[in-house]
Amino acid sequence: MNLKERFRLSRFISGEKAVDEPVTLNHRRIFILPTQRGLGFAVLIALLLLIAFVYNNNLAYMLAFLLASVFFVTILHSYKSLSGLVVQKGRSKAVFAGKAAGFEIHINNPGDMERRQIHIKLQDSQSLTMQPQSTAHITLYSITRQRGWHEAGTVTVSSTFPLGLFRTWSPIRFNLKALVYPKPAHLEIPFPVTPSAQGQQGFSRKSGDDFYGLQQYQSGDPIKHIHWKAFAKGLGAFSKQYGGEDSAQIRLDYELAPGHDVEQRLSQLCRWVVDAEQTGISYGFSLPGLKLPPDNGPAHYRKCLEALALFR
Repeated sequence: MNLKERFRLSRFISGEKAVDEPVTLNHRRIFILPTQRGLGFAVLIALLLLIAFVYNNNLAYMLAFLLASVFFVTILHSYKSLSGLVVQKGRSKAVFAGKAAGFEIHINNPGDMERRQIHIKLQDSQSLTMQPQSTAHITLYSITRQRGWHEAGTVTVSSTFPLGLFRTWSPIRFNLKALVYPKPAHLEIPFPVTPSAQGQQGFSRKSGDDFYGLQQYQSGDPIKHIHWKAFAKGLGAFSKQYGGEDSAQIRLDYELAPGHDVEQRLSQLCRWVVDAEQTGISYGFSLPGLKLPPDNGPAHYRKCLEALALFR
């Protein structure tokens, strides 16, 4: 590491280059600065030295040197509170936009010394005490805002042990990423009806009273079948479709999803995928450049949501 890199300011805040492998905290990664209490303690020592010098008071000298010894010994103990800890990233779970993504962090204390007042921070913070030769498993959370890959940022391990005079910290940049699905639309628009789905199911608009889904409004469709709630939201004109109870498959198509832009359409598709999976029916899935045959279950559900998250 060259001199410029060693004293780069962001290194003290956001850490070094992002890594995947475990990180051992050592003198290159640990930083120490006095806290507010530590600065006050240093001022007290300076005042005692000033009094001792002005009044030639040996007792004041002795007290000042005693407190100075405590001050400098605390630096060593502050460093030891983090030195040797091994921090490793774990798994992350996909979430919907707007939710907090969880990232597993594993901290190992291989030494024979108990570690107290250890704080681990991402966006939230957790505190723990580690026994000798033990491993702690924690989950840190980061709020997501949009679909796609969410990068969590810097994990900071810190401590103010033993006297709170110094803050010892180590910023660590892991390649922490979580896949973020689109936020499901709030408006409950029923599943779309496609001509192919009608043909495959023997579906008939007139053969049954069970609500089946929606399709784009066409001239001649009954006024009473118009989905007025979607129309009032400015999502376009749709007709409710009805069929028999034997309808068991649907196709969720990007082209049939209501919305003024790509994100609104993806949000509605996400809502349909979630609802279809919860009802247990088979559903096909279509995006520009991607078509999945009708299916259901966790694997199909995950494929659909991943496609929505990464759609460009």
